[in-house]
Amino acid sequence: MGTAPLASAVTTALHGAILVVTIDNPPVNALGQAVRQGLAAAMQQAEADAAVSAVLLVGQGKAFIAGADIREFGQPPVPPSLPEVCAAIENCSKPVIAAIHGAALGGGLEVAMSAHYRLALPAASLGLPEVLLGLLPGSGGTQRAPRLMGVKPATELMLSGKPMNAKAALAAGLVDRLAEGTDPVAAGLAYANELLAQKAPVRRTRDIVIANPEEALAALEALKAETAKKSRGLFSPLKIIECVQAAVQQPFDAALAFERAQFVACVASPQRAGLVHAFFAEREVAKVPEAKLAAPRPFSSIAIIGGGTMGAGITVSALDAGFAVTMIERDAESIARGQKNVEKVYDGLIAKGRMTADAKAAIMARYTPSTSYDDIAQVDLVIEAVFEDLEVKKAVFRELDRVCKPGAVLATNTSYLDIEAIADATSRPQDVIGLHFFSPANIMKLLEIVVPSKVSADVVATAFELAKKLKKVPVRAGVCDGFIGNRILAVYKQAADYLMEDGASPYEIDAAVRSFGYPMGPFQVTDLAGGDIGWATRKRRAATRNPAARYVEIADRICERGWFGQKTGRGFYLYPEGARVGQPDPEVLAIVDAERQKKGVTPRSFTEEEILRRYMAAMVNEGAKVVEEGIALRPLDVDVTFMSGYGFPRHRGGPMKWADMQGLPKILADIESFAKEDPLFWEPAPLLVRLVKEGKGFDSLNKAE
Repeated sequence: MGTAPLASAVTTALHGAILVVTIDNPPVNALGQAVRQGLAAAMQQAEADAAVSAVLLVGQGKAFIAGADIREFGQPPVPPSLPEVCAAIENCSKPVIAAIHGAALGGGLEVAMSAHYRLALPAASLGLPEVLLGLLPGSGGTQRAPRLMGVKPATELMLSGKPMNAKAALAAGLVDRLAEGTDPVAAGLAYANELLAQKAPVRRTRDIVIANPEEALAALEALKAETAKKSRGLFSPLKIIECVQAAVQQPFDAALAFERAQFVACVASPQRAGLVHAFFAEREVAKVPEAKLAAPRPFSSIAIIGGGTMGAGITVSALDAGFAVTMIERDAESIARGQKNVEKVYDGLIAKGRMTADAKAAIMARYTPSTSYDDIAQVDLVIEAVFEDLEVKKAVFRELDRVCKPGAVLATNTSYLDIEAIADATSRPQDVIGLHFFSPANIMKLLEIVVPSKVSADVVATAFELAKKLKKVPVRAGVCDGFIGNRILAVYKQAADYLMEDGASPYEIDAAVRSFGYPMGPFQVTDLAGGDIGWATRKRRAATRNPAARYVEIADRICERGWFGQKTGRGFYLYPEGARVGQPDPEVLAIVDAERQKKGVTPRSFTEEEILRRYMAAMVNEGAKVVEEGIALRPLDVDVTFMSGYGFPRHRGGPMKWADMQGLPKILADIESFAKEDPLFWEPAPLLVRLVKEGKGFDSLNKAE
C-alpha cells in the first residue's frame, strides 16, 4: 500500500486495487484551489496506474466537502475550475465511488454527483445551497441533480437551498446505498470491493436520460410561476429553473455551457454581493469585545416573567432549545392564559402534522407555570416580558433582586425603555442586560442584546451564548430610545408619514416599499403590529418632542377612531371578516386629505423612485448616526438587524451595504436636497459626510477590529 501526497489538501493511498483519495482541507474540506488541483491530479493518477481498478473519494474529519472556499469569494478564478474537476471525475474510465459523511454541500455535492456511485453514512447532509448566496450550482449541479432525482424534486432542492439527510437522499435517488457507522473509508472500501466483485460498470450521471420531458417542462413552468411570486425580484431562483429547462431540452454539453453562463451572470449580479455580505455579516455579529474578555456563565434553567404573546413566544423558543422553563404570572387566571398561549403553538404544529401529541407532552414536561416569584430562586437566567411600562418593569426587577440567587442573569425584553433605569432598580446592575426579542419570538430570528453601562462582560457573553442555543441571530446594541432597530424604524416611518402628508397615499408608499423587496410596507406593518402600540409610544414621547419638529397627526386620527389595524378589522386598511390582507379604505384617504388641508399642504405626486429615495435616505442617515454614537458596533450590525428583524430584502445586503452599492455621495446629495425643505429632519449624519469626504464606504468600518 503506497501513499502519495498530491497537495497537502488531497492525499492518495492504494488499498488493494482501490485508490482512496482523501480530501483534507480543514475545517470543512472546502473546494479551494489546492483541493481542486489535488482531485484533478488524483484522477490522472488513477487513469495512469494499471494497479488501480476503482477510485474512492472521502473527506477527512467531519465533512465530505462542505462547498466552495469562501476565502476565494471575490478573487479572480484560479485553475483548475470545478467544472473541469467534475468532468475529470465523471470521465474516468474506472468506477469512482463517493463515500459521503457529514456535509456534501454545493460544489461538494456536485463532486459527488460526478462520481459513478454514491454511498451515504448516517451523518451525511446533502444539498445545493447556492441560491442563498444569489448563485446557482455552476459545476453541473443543475444538470446532474435532475438526472438523479427527477426534475421537480431536484429543482425544489436547489430553490430551497436546504440540505437533506442520508435517508431522504436515498429515497430521492441522490445516493445509491446507505452504510452504518462513522468511518467513510471502511464503508467506502466495502462498497467499492462489492462493486468490483460484481464487475459493476462505469455509470456516468450525464448519460441518464430525463424521462417524460413534456411532463417535466410543464412542472417547471408551474414552479416558475410560483417562484416568480415568492422570490420578490430575486435573480438566481429563476435562473436555476432556466438551467433545469436546458437540462431537459438540450444535449448535456450545451446545457452545461448554458449553466456556466447563467452562473457567471449570477456572480456579476449586485444581488450576489448583497447576499454574500449578508452571509459574512451574520457570522461577524457575534464578534463583540466582551466575548474576548469573558466566558459565558453556565445556565440550564430559565424563568420567563409574563405569559402574554411575547412571554409565551420566548418560552416556546427556550423549550424548543431544551431548557427547563418556569413562567411567572400575577394570578391564577393570567398563568392559565399564559400556559394556553404556549400550548397553542404546539397544538398548531400537531394540527399541521408537524408534531405528535407525545412530543408536545415531552416538551411541556419541562414547563412549570407559577404565580410565585419564590419558585424561581434557583434559576440561572430570567427574562422579563411584561407590559412596556418603566414603573411596571422596575417593580418586577425589584422582586427579581429579592428572590434570585447571586449570579443569576436578569434580562429585560423591552423594545424602547431605558435599561440603565431598570438595572438601577436592583442592587446588582452588573447582572442586568437587555434581550429584545421580536414578535413572534419563537419564529423571528433577531435578538438585540442591549448592553447597559454597568453590566459585566460575562453577562454579555452569556446573552450571546443564549442566542446561539435559541438559534437566534444576535446583534449587540447600546442603550438609547429604540436601540438599533426601533430607533431607525421610527425615523424612516417619519419619512413615510411626511411623504403621506405631502401627497403620496399610504397605499402608494407601501407598494413602493414592497417593490424594493420588503414583504410589507410601513403602513401594513403598523396594522399588523397594532396601531395602538405606536400611538402609546408617541404619547409617551410627546413631552420630549421638539416643538420645532414636524409632526404628522394622521396615525393619531386613525387611532382615535379605535382603528388599530388587523385586530380591530380596520386601520390604514380595511380587513373585512378577519381578512389578513387589507383593502384600501376611502375613509382613511379622507382623513389624510383633511389633515393636509388643516396643515395647508398642497398635495403633490411622487413616483415610486422618489418615495424610495426618501424612505431609504432616512434609514441610512439614521443608521450612520447609530454607528457613530456606538449604539451599533459596526455598519454590518445595522444590516443584520434589518435583514433579520425588519424584513429588509436580504439580496440587498442591509441598508448600509445597499448605501455603499448605490454610492454614498449619491445618498448624501439626496439628503442635502431634501434638507432644503426640512433642515431639522434631514440633517446629514456627520459620519456620512466624513466618509464621502474621505472617499470611503460604510464597509471600511466593518473591517476595523
